[in-house]
Amino acid sequence: MKTNTLNIVNGQVMYNFFQEKGFLKDETIVSFNEAMCYGMTSSSIFSTEFLETRSKVHNVSLDQYKNITLKAIQPLLSKKFNSLTLWFDYDMFCQINILTILAWLDQIDYQNTVTLVLVDDEFKPIEKQTLHPKGYKEIYHQVLIEKQTPGNILPHSLQRGIQLYLQYHNPDSELLRYIHEHRDLPEKELVLSLLDNYKEYGLGDTQYIELIRANRSGEN
Repeated sequence: MKTNTLNIVNGQVMYNFFQEKGFLKDETIVSFNEAMCYGMTSSSIFSTEFLETRSKVHNVSLDQYKNITLKAIQPLLSKKFNSLTLWFDYDMFCQINILTILAWLDQIDYQNTVTLVLVDDEFKPIEKQTLHPKGYKEIYHQVLIEKQTPGNILPHSLQRGIQLYLQYHNPDSELLRYIHEHRDLPEKELVLSLLDNYKEYGLGDTQYIELIRANRSGEN
């Protein structure tokens, strides 16, 4: 059977970079435009409940969410592929997105292995490994729904990403402590400081602004 490879990259920025550089130009590339480490989710990935929940998280309409996220990964959802490669960074943001994709593949009983290519912050490939989706749906539920630490997890980058994710949701997380310790710093400066000091989380300015405002509103 002819190999039909689908490459999934984390977000539009990486997708645009690959397109501009002509990387994988003869292959199909789609971007996963989500931030699964942020906000509530649903056990049944890409179900109606999932779509409604995630659209509320991002403050967009259901149609907007479908256009931004689902439309971009239609080749994945159509299941018309027999070879899948994920291109993601090491940070927590990317690792939780990886977990979500692997969990969905487990959910649909995808039988083939998946190639994971980890890249640096300049999108240069630095590590490659092979994974099988079986078992990741349970891990997804434990982590994103129950907020519990699973047992042994592979790859190690995902294990670290899950640790950071659960810390990030802890009321005594290092991020919230840092925000509290710098409560006199203007919001814009504090966002830049968080982006610079906590790169392994991979969070963006939008997530940090909401964390800062929620923390500061609670102090008033």
